[in-house]
Amino acid sequence: MESGLDESLDGIAAVFLDLDGTIYLGDGLIEGASQFLDRLEQHGIRRFFLSNNSSKSVSQYLEKLRIMGIDATEGEILLSTHDLISWLSDEGVVDTFLVGTEGMREMLESSGFSTVSDDPEYVVLGYDTEINYDKLATSSIHLHNGVPMVASHPDMVCPSPVGDLPDTGAYMALFEATTGVRPKHVCGKPNKGMILHKIKEIGIQPSNCAMVGDRLYTDMEMADRAGVHGILVLSGEATREDLDLSNLKPSLVVDSVASLL
Repeated sequence: MESGLDESLDGIAAVFLDLDGTIYLGDGLIEGASQFLDRLEQHGIRRFFLSNNSSKSVSQYLEKLRIMGIDATEGEILLSTHDLISWLSDEGVVDTFLVGTEGMREMLESSGFSTVSDDPEYVVLGYDTEINYDKLATSSIHLHNGVPMVASHPDMVCPSPVGDLPDTGAYMALFEATTGVRPKHVCGKPNKGMILHKIKEIGIQPSNCAMVGDRLYTDMEMADRAGVHGILVLSGEATREDLDLSNLKPSLVVDSVASLL
């Protein structure tokens, strides 16, 4: 989105904040993130926390933020798992085999899905930080037998203070190498529905919203698709060199959220 947006965020009524690489890295807040959130509150700008990372449930995210000194509400957390649940419901799917964490299992099962079916309609792939060989083998057998796959999000890596770690996109590559199967659908960012339903719910225009994140191919791509301002932070995955090689044009590029407001 072309704009004259600057660090003051003048004209912005709501911000959608990526978490990994934007608000925190691993278990530590990015320097200045807490003060930035305070400034949002002082300016009356609504904030929502948005993550493709499907390894944690909403309650686990709320607890992680609380430990870091950030009080958030359930309605402020938007996850790729929510987008996945919506997609499965629209498809009429009930029986799945999940490659995902117990936190993701909790969210799916509380929404009425089975996650350990012997005859699944879909293999569901999330960011499984509890991965084991049995899950890889069983899901590979299902894929060989013609069961399609749906993934929670496309991210190749998860940023961490010690370097990038394998994320769902890397697992997709593993399954493609093993079975030749790619997901029928990939949920989460950059699908514009991740934020547009919330923007419509709160009754503001996309042009008065900003997506703040550290990834070009999810955060900034989604901002472009949804018609909101994209603010790229260089505190996580993307570098200035990556931006130079991309055809995406964020409204603003800053070193971190500490520069904003």
